[in-house]
Amino acid sequence: MSRLGPGLITGASDDDPSGIATYSQAGAAFGFGLLWTMLFALPLMSAIQEISARIGRITGHGIAGNIRRRYSRWVLYPIVMLVLAANTINIGADIGAMGDATRLLIGGPALLYSVLFAAATVLLQVFGSYRKCSRVFKVLALVLFSYILTTFMVHVPWGTALKAAVMPTFQRRGDYWATMIAVLGTTISPYLFFWQASQETEEIRNHADEHALIDSPLQGPRELERIRFDTYVGMAFSNVVAFFIILAAAATLNAHGIMDIETSAQAAEALRPIAGNAAFVLFAIGIIGTGLLAVPVLAGSAAYAVGEALKWPTGMDRKVRAARGFYVVLTLSTLLGLGINFPAVQKITHLTPIKALFWSAVINGVVAVPIMVIVMLMARNKKVMGNFERTSKPLHFMGWIATLVMAAGAVMIFVTWKS
Repeated sequence: MSRLGPGLITGASDDDPSGIATYSQAGAAFGFGLLWTMLFALPLMSAIQEISARIGRITGHGIAGNIRRRYSRWVLYPIVMLVLAANTINIGADIGAMGDATRLLIGGPALLYSVLFAAATVLLQVFGSYRKCSRVFKVLALVLFSYILTTFMVHVPWGTALKAAVMPTFQRRGDYWATMIAVLGTTISPYLFFWQASQETEEIRNHADEHALIDSPLQGPRELERIRFDTYVGMAFSNVVAFFIILAAAATLNAHGIMDIETSAQAAEALRPIAGNAAFVLFAIGIIGTGLLAVPVLAGSAAYAVGEALKWPTGMDRKVRAARGFYVVLTLSTLLGLGINFPAVQKITHLTPIKALFWSAVINGVVAVPIMVIVMLMARNKKVMGNFERTSKPLHFMGWIATLVMAAGAVMIFVTWKS
């Protein structure tokens, strides 16, 4: 476990309650038909995350910090504001799902649970050290095994499922392509780039004998190998869990004619009469656990992006007085996301948690493209990376393929939207 850190936490946080809802909908609506997307996305996701982590570890600055140092503020500020907006909306959807899942398990008011979860995540990050938060996040990542266990509690036609996973079939239906884009957009999200790069800078600050590789190139081989291992394990874990969520939904919900799932809590509730109470409990616990992991990552990545863009001190290892702006953004992002779940706010804004999930996916899908282009350009820029600018050709190739796939997905978002 000592070699696992930012990559594992980043990968686990990708399977947040909003992601669970998207994967559940994919399985419910199209059965095993979209299982192949997880195998397809894995090398793309791994490449862009490794490149993001390399930028953070080599330069000692996060994604936003490096954009500020090398690009116009007219590039930097719109990207940061879009990331902040998408993350805040996503936080709202995740907190609402956690509250609903808790209500399903023990009864009581979902909104009260949402408030308590929001408070808990803020307090952990504001008053917990980086090392303490990192340990908590690693433990929460284990909750994701609940989705793998859920699958083995139901009947799965493994031959049919595995064939669909390795032999893609496509449908002409517009909702098929929209769901496929949503799955890819959920798997490859901008907040993951910012979070993993910034966590690598935290690792530097928390180890006195470690430095940015651009200043201490002799540490390069060891650290870059660690990043590669950590990232690939984390992304593989993320995609395996997502694979099993789609699989479970396909084998239960789709097989029983339930083809429309809008929230992760709704997916859990639909499982109970089909797969039994144990499967329902595991699925609901998974929603709560992944939410407790994902909400701090979403809020933290927004705070890192804003702080680095404005040259503020950032980092969970800093005291509140030393990084006020960072903690203010982190707290406000969480509280504004929580606000989406209040009926009065929903009445004024017309933004329900379900709509929040849709809009965060749209914003993430659009803003991912320019960020990925800039990340790929920085990875080969000697002024940014020093003597580490030569990424391996396979890694560079997969990074650009990932960028092109997301660009095509962004275009398709609007095509399917209008249709």
